[in-house]
Formats: sequence, structure tokens, C-alpha cells
Amino acid sequence: MYVRELDLRNFRSWPELSLSLTPGVTVFSGRNGYGKTNIVEAVHYTSVLSSHRVSGDAPLIRSGCSSARVSATVVNDGRELTTHLLLNSAGANQAQINRTRLKSPREIAGVLRAVMFSPEDLRLVNGEPGERRRFLDDLVGLRAPRLGGARADYERILRQRNALLRHSSSDLRRGYNDGGGASALSTLDAWDLQLARAAGQVIASRLSLIDALASPISEAYAAVAPESRPATVTYKSTVDDAIFSLAGEASRDPEVIEAAVLAELGRRRRDEIDRGITLVGPHRDDLVLFLGEQPAKGYASHGETWSFALALHLAEYALLAAEGPGPVLILDDVFAELDAKRRERLVAVTEGAEQVLVTAAVGDDLPPNLADAVSARYSVVMEEGVSQIERPD
Repeated sequence: MYVRELDLRNFRSWPELSLSLTPGVTVFSGRNGYGKTNIVEAVHYTSVLSSHRVSGDAPLIRSGCSSARVSATVVNDGRELTTHLLLNSAGANQAQINRTRLKSPREIAGVLRAVMFSPEDLRLVNGEPGERRRFLDDLVGLRAPRLGGARADYERILRQRNALLRHSSSDLRRGYNDGGGASALSTLDAWDLQLARAAGQVIASRLSLIDALASPISEAYAAVAPESRPATVTYKSTVDDAIFSLAGEASRDPEVIEAAVLAELGRRRRDEIDRGITLVGPHRDDLVLFLGEQPAKGYASHGETWSFALALHLAEYALLAAEGPGPVLILDDVFAELDAKRRERLVAVTEGAEQVLVTAAVGDDLPPNLADAVSARYSVVMEEGVSQIERPD
């Protein structure tokens, strides 16, 4: 799998960019802030429909513009598909595959599969739980686009339920014997059912993914940092007691988890009404990373943190490559951050990738064994605040 054409309009620092790419290793070099990361960010966005740098889409749209466009032609085993994403500052985003308009951007999921390594990866280890949840959910969506849609459904339901808890708190406190209270509580009951159903799918998909990732993560970490403590991962949920008291595959059954979420929502209802927010569900769960007996967050050294972040993505890449076409590999300014051993391990992964996109401030940041494999180089420059690209001869 590789990206053959990338076209940007008003995306970040790029008013216009039309780029032809080939299999092999392509390097984008340039000073920090000139826009080289914006190029690979657009590729990764096409894959997971989110940015690795910001939580929303607004910063992706060039200042002063109302929309941005990202188009990518992807070649997979000789078959070409072109995706078009229109990011709007007001209103919903839009998407097309070739000339077909899609009902939702989520429908392009799976056309392009990409794995990105970047300096922001440290947040996977020492950042907030939302970083790790996004890692899981993005990978779930790459492996099974339908399950990726479950997350979007859950987030929509969660917003509606939280709005009810915030704006109808006085009615909700009156109880079923009051007319307004009964109406508000009946609406909350309906949202509970929908939230629990979507939550069951999201949590089950995350648990199944962790089952598949656990060994590759441990193996990748041992390869990157053999002198360190063993790395393991586990899932911490707001409904742990109900799910993990069950044996075997039952704890991965969405209907079982749905029932557990619904029961916990009932138990925590008074707290939720008092606080005006949903306290139960996958939006409050976490992927907990351990080194030996200690959590990596707060206890890992800088080197161990980098090693764990690399291990997560190495496992992600291995899992995707084993289940389908090898994903596009994106290495965004990471070599300057890594020592020789970690560089070597990362370069070993590139040998099996059909396409590798690399950004670097200077060419010296590339390990010699990767520099020798480069098939194309582009220089990114900035003129009067506008990113421009200098093509190879």
C-alpha cells in the first residue's frame, strides 16, 4: 500500500500542494515550522480522521479560510482509490471516494492504513488517558472500520446525555412523581440504553485489540530496551468489577458489557445528576502501561518512556501488517530524539514497508542505513509565511 498523489488546499501552512509520491523512502527536510510535518499529518489524517497534534479540526484549516481539502490517491495491490476530505470551519466535514459523495467521512476508513511515529508519542506514556484511548480507538478503526463508527456513535450519544444532565438537573432531581421530573428521567433512561449499547461495542473492541497487542508490545519493548524491566499493558474501566469478574470470552461480549454499563449507570445516577456529567463509560477508561510492577507513567525514565512509545507503534505496525496490506510508515522528526539502539530498531521496521515518509530538520538526522535507501528527497521552505516545496531534480 502506498500514496501515489497527495493534494492539499488551505491545509495548515499550505495554500496549495500537489505532490507525486512513489514506493520506497521519501524524505521531507526543512527547518522547524516550515510545514514539513503538515504534509505527513495530512496523510495520517486521511488514515485515522484525526490529527496526532491537536484534538479538533479547526487548527488544520489555514488561517483566514473557511475550509481545507485533503485528497490522496492510494494504491493497494494495483487498485487505485482517491479519497477527498473537505474540512469545514462551520458545519460538518464532507468526504468522497473517487467521484462518489459519502454520507460520512467515516466511510473512507480503511482505504489508507498508516502508522506514525512522532515526538508527540511521549504523550502516549506520560500524558492523559485520552491520548491512550485515542491510540486504541484509531487502531480499532483501522482494523475494522465498522467498529470505528461505534466510537463516533458513542461520542454523539455522550454529548446528548451530558447536555441533558447539565441543562435539566433541577427537573432530574424532582423524581418520577413530578411531571417535569418524570419527563426528564424518562429521557435519561432512553439515553442510558443507547449509551450502554454503544459503550459495550467500544469497550469490547478495545479489549479484543489489547488481547492482540499485549504480546507484540512486550516483545517490541524487550527488543528496544532489553536491559529494562518487562513491559505489560492492561485495561482499566469504570465497569471493571462487572467485566473482569467473568471468565474467558464473556468479558469481550458486547452484550455482557452493555449490561454491566447499564447497571453501573443506575448505581451512579445520583452522582451524575449532582455533578451534571456522565461518570460511567469508555470515555473515562484507560490503557495502563506497566514496567515491571510499576506504572510507566510517573516512574519511567526518559529513555524508557521513548522505548514504550516506540513499542506501542511497533506492535501496531506488526499487527496491521500481519492482517492485511502493510501500512504506510510515517516517521516524523523522531530520529533526532532517539539513541543509536532505538534508531536501529525503527529502521529495521522500514525495511518491510512499501512506503516510508520521513521528516527531518537536516539530513544528518537520518541513520546511515536509512539514508542509503532514500528514493526521493524534498526540501520544504517558507516564503512570506507560505510553505513551498522544492522538488528533486
